[in-house]
Amino acid sequence: MKKKRVLSMIMGLCIAASLLAGCGGDGAPSSTDSVTDSSSSAGAASDTAGDSNAAPVSLDSLPAEIGEGITVAATPEMYASTDLGKSYTVNMYLIGDTPNDWDKVLGLVNDYLKPFNTELAVTFMSWSDYQTMYSLVLAGGEQVDLIFTAPWCYMYNEAAKGSFYELTDEFVANYMPLTSRYQAADSWDETTISGKTIAIPCNVAQPMGKIVAVRQDLMEKYGMSELKSWDDYKQYCLMIAEKETPESGIYALAAAGDNNELWDVYRQQSDTFLALDSSYLDFMYEYNNEIPAKEDIKLAYEFDSFRTYAHDMKEMADAGCWSRSALTNTITDDDAFGNLQGASIAWNGSVFTYMEQAEKTDGVTCMAYDLTTDHLVGAEAYSNNDMAITAGSGNPQRAAMVLDLIKFDTYLNKLLILGIEGEHYSINDQNEYTELDKAADFAAFAISASWSIKNGDLHEAGVPERETAITDAWETRVQMNPTITFVFDDTNVKSYTSAVTAVLTDYVPMLELGLVDDVDATLDEMVQKCYDAGLQQIYDEFYAQYDAWKATR
Repeated sequence: MKKKRVLSMIMGLCIAASLLAGCGGDGAPSSTDSVTDSSSSAGAASDTAGDSNAAPVSLDSLPAEIGEGITVAATPEMYASTDLGKSYTVNMYLIGDTPNDWDKVLGLVNDYLKPFNTELAVTFMSWSDYQTMYSLVLAGGEQVDLIFTAPWCYMYNEAAKGSFYELTDEFVANYMPLTSRYQAADSWDETTISGKTIAIPCNVAQPMGKIVAVRQDLMEKYGMSELKSWDDYKQYCLMIAEKETPESGIYALAAAGDNNELWDVYRQQSDTFLALDSSYLDFMYEYNNEIPAKEDIKLAYEFDSFRTYAHDMKEMADAGCWSRSALTNTITDDDAFGNLQGASIAWNGSVFTYMEQAEKTDGVTCMAYDLTTDHLVGAEAYSNNDMAITAGSGNPQRAAMVLDLIKFDTYLNKLLILGIEGEHYSINDQNEYTELDKAADFAAFAISASWSIKNGDLHEAGVPERETAITDAWETRVQMNPTITFVFDDTNVKSYTSAVTAVLTDYVPMLELGLVDDVDATLDEMVQKCYDAGLQQIYDEFYAQYDAWKATR
């Protein structure tokens, strides 16, 4: 898709001409947009979309890149190739819980969309339901036009089923003019499978180190001051299990389902990247400053590092660091930490949100620690959060327009990411936002759509020093995964990937939680069952595709 995206950049530059002179477009009306500096308000939605007083400029006069200091307000005339004659409701499906003020925010979105003769309807599949609902929603019955997706949210599985609409260069140029101009050119490869682009990725790649957050007040209670390594963290958890859990019932880590986030923290010690990230079917390699040879890429659970991790997990589980019912717990470890039921969590910068939640209780203090300060920090993939038009959309062109608007029209983009200005957040001249008292009813980046439409131009004001100390240090160690643009197409081995994934789904969670009698025997049994289910056939297909991809680097 890299070659195709170079073409799309050219298309982006000639998009105005395509509308005026027929360069790939269906009509020849004028195309307008409104651009101001960031100190001007986007204003009321309907007024902004159709403001006849705004100074119109052609698309080729827009800035080359979107960013701080620029406000883009779209107009219906920009979408000359899209038939806006009849009203249409775009149905968008997201994962996650519904914010309290969602109806109010959606109302403003639809006010803004009135000049486009379009309405947006949104259905949230809750965290507890989306794993069962997602495929069913796409399988039929429901009218779905847009849906959140990601490698960790069934993107590859559903792409193999043909659930997503193919986004050709011509389609993007004609129906998504802002995306054609502003989407990062190197992002498209990550949502392209077998030459077909099936989703629009997030528009920013940023450092995404894995860290732990702990109850600092409990650390100090038991004579610990800071954590510098994995062994320090492990000792902290064992201490909580021994001394705190019997007293207060607080677990060292209130694990739920698996311990995959903690595994991500652990494997940073060996500078690993994933060449395949698909549920538990993860192919991993140790990074050595170059694109890995195919033989260096293996199932993550065949590495000695996972075996050692699994032994640590058993030691911690046997000590009572988490509940014996952790496999079936429905309260996430993040929520448990924020509600003072857990003494630590592991993940990325999102841990600071739950630290703040926990600290609302008097006497509770929290701290985050990077346990691998001498190792690389991976960058979040563009494709980690995506939006797709469904193959069954009743109007893919109108869905494309709505997606184009929520990604790059400044008013709509901020509305879905931050909520209502003056109510949920305020913003200063440096484009830094501050959450207000009502942010609890619509927090910044609260909905999954916001993760896939972020552009990297919004930053929170007054970020605590404890957070910037970690995130700033990441900048000097960040490394993009060199295999990130390789996308494995499992069409030829679909039955094998399904069978192997089923085995891993049975075994990996209990190994990650240490809820097994014999780590080595259980791990060996799992790996053997994977080969019995077709792991070698997957390797053969994976390596063949990888060789073909690597030959183009």
